[in-house]
Amino acid sequence: MTDLLLELFSEEIPARMQKQASDDLKKMVTTGLVEAGLLFESAGVLVTPRRLCLSVVGLTDRSPNLKEERKGPRVDAPEKAIEGFLRGVGMSKDQLEIRNERKGKVYFALIEKPGRAAAEIIAEVVPSVVRNFPWPKSMRWGAGSLKWVRPLHSILCILYDTEGAELVPFEVGGILSVDTTQGHRFHAPVSFKVTSFDQYASELAKSYVVLDAAERAAIIWNDATNKAFALGLEVVEDKELLAEVAGLVEWPVVLVGDIAEDFLSLPSEVLRLSMKEHQKFFSVRDPKTDRIEKFVTVANRETVDNGMTILAGNEKVLFARLSDAKFFWENDLRVAKTGAGLWVEKLASVTFHNKLGSQAERIDRIVVLAKDIAPKLGLDSVVVEDAARFAKVDLSSEMVYEFPELQGVMGRYYAASAGKAVDVASAAQEHYSPLGPSDDVPSAPVSVTVALADKLDTLAGFWSIDEKPTGSKDPFALRRAALGVIRLVLENGLRLGISDVICRFYVDCAKRLENSKLLLSKDDGGAFSQSFEQAVAPSAHHDTHEWRSVRLSRPLASLNEPLIEKSFSEGAKISFRPSVSENLLSFFHDRLKVYLRNKGISHDVIDACLITPRNDDFTLLVKRVEALQAFVVSDDGTNLLQGFKRANNILTQAEERDGVEYSYGADMKFAEQDEERALFAALEVAERAIAPAIELEKFGEAMKAMAGLREPIDAFFEAVQINADSDTVRRNRLNLLSRIRSVMGQVADFNKIEG
Repeated sequence: MTDLLLELFSEEIPARMQKQASDDLKKMVTTGLVEAGLLFESAGVLVTPRRLCLSVVGLTDRSPNLKEERKGPRVDAPEKAIEGFLRGVGMSKDQLEIRNERKGKVYFALIEKPGRAAAEIIAEVVPSVVRNFPWPKSMRWGAGSLKWVRPLHSILCILYDTEGAELVPFEVGGILSVDTTQGHRFHAPVSFKVTSFDQYASELAKSYVVLDAAERAAIIWNDATNKAFALGLEVVEDKELLAEVAGLVEWPVVLVGDIAEDFLSLPSEVLRLSMKEHQKFFSVRDPKTDRIEKFVTVANRETVDNGMTILAGNEKVLFARLSDAKFFWENDLRVAKTGAGLWVEKLASVTFHNKLGSQAERIDRIVVLAKDIAPKLGLDSVVVEDAARFAKVDLSSEMVYEFPELQGVMGRYYAASAGKAVDVASAAQEHYSPLGPSDDVPSAPVSVTVALADKLDTLAGFWSIDEKPTGSKDPFALRRAALGVIRLVLENGLRLGISDVICRFYVDCAKRLENSKLLLSKDDGGAFSQSFEQAVAPSAHHDTHEWRSVRLSRPLASLNEPLIEKSFSEGAKISFRPSVSENLLSFFHDRLKVYLRNKGISHDVIDACLITPRNDDFTLLVKRVEALQAFVVSDDGTNLLQGFKRANNILTQAEERDGVEYSYGADMKFAEQDEERALFAALEVAERAIAPAIELEKFGEAMKAMAGLREPIDAFFEAVQINADSDTVRRNRLNLLSRIRSVMGQVADFNKIEG
């Protein structure tokens, strides 16, 4: 057995491509070797800015000899069929074997493939990998046709064992394989011969090349933190930047530079982002004041002046970058202190979506939603309106235009400079959260309110124009927005009827969006027309452009109102479609299922609770789900579920066979056995206990009351025969089974639980 060492040496590979490139190299080469019949013990990859390195340990010396038997056409088959078979196997007719089969004499080809040496196979696999390597972007250079991410200079490829090393000869795009490489571009550019991986790594280390990216990152972080500690400072941790910088250097040299005094007053987020994005610098802060005071840069070489020239150049470039940032900051502060009216005007000409209007119109919608949610959190609507109106004005600021990542962060600074309340300023930053499943959820009531309004406007808006996620495509991040709403509600323990809020959104949109497909709920009976008029007609006490809404008496998902069209004084023609909101609530439920499954809740338990009333109150719904989950995994729950399924199966089969519904009329006077009467009594007790417990949201007590049915149901099925000789007794017993279903159905739909 031998070991393989392969190095592809080129100009600098972009740091963002290195990890994937090393994984692709390992996968493509090892797959090619295995498909050719070679086996190996292990394989590993290492990468630096200038080289991709693959080491394969315990490679077999050659592929095995193979024998293959192929069945051909019959001897009396047409000549063309026989000729085609001969071409396929690469043999002549006299080399074929004739065998007697059930349908006659048939040609067989016995093909023997002798094994090949590992070097021969590698000489085919590696060039194929190089020519077909899946770089995101590649280039050609010189007069050749070979493509690589950057000009490829050499390919080191050797096989070695304890007796020595041998070159694997091949050629790719005019580049001949070699058994040499070179070290650092400046410190050790002279080539050296390679005889094994250990010798290769050792020589590179002497030649100022740290081969392992993780080791380079560790060196950078240790040196940076030690240098900062010596100055009484600390480096701001940034794992993403650390990984990127480790991919930019082969010999990391850490240097600490100064930030000009002119810029130390800039917000720390501005300094950090500007230095990270433009210069790949780490920020160094004073732990006592949290102020950014210095930076760390990583050079790729040592210098006689200990990096002073490098630092001087970096500081000069940084000064220019931060001068721009300071200019943006000071201009933005002037606008913010005047009330940000200029920014609001700009947002009126910025399109949010061509069917949903401008950013300014969107802010108006968010304000209405936020004011509607505010009372549920015990907030003053004036404060909430102020926060909602100011939350997105920084989108017009020069700083956010330069650094979009700072949206919200700069809004907090600008709100503070404009004299806004602390909770208003915090909402400007926090209302974007949570951005992902691991992101922190805001807890300040004003921030939560504006965050909910922002996300609900996004969801309801795109649903109203039929722009929903399809498959893996979600260009407007609507799944993330729905999960954000769910986390905001649950992690803050909010009691919020999402359907109610959505309806109010659509009512407000009625005066804004022309030809929109919207939904309005209804009360029972003839109350719908009156409610509709109250919801959309101008109030006598308000300006004609201000509209009122009406609280719903039923969840949107329970309605099935046909399409209604009505024209208003503003000339907008509005279509109210129940399917729009039903679909959106269903989308929320799908996201909630994912959220709860990640917390260990069974999908069937979730489905069983989704059909219950007030299923748009996520806090209530989850409380019910958690109680049911705890019940069904208990002994009582498991046995009771089996009893329910038995009762339900018998009842369903009887109803299908008899063509009637056994859903009422169970009467104790027709009971003939003690177990039958005991079940009647137990159901009466359970029903009286379950209904008020659910009304008071004491789901644990409801489950406990339901657990009392376990023994009576078990005893009933042990002693009682459903199909009695008397039709009256049989029907009564079937109606009794239906009562089991209805009593337990107060808690959840147990048909959904798989058991």
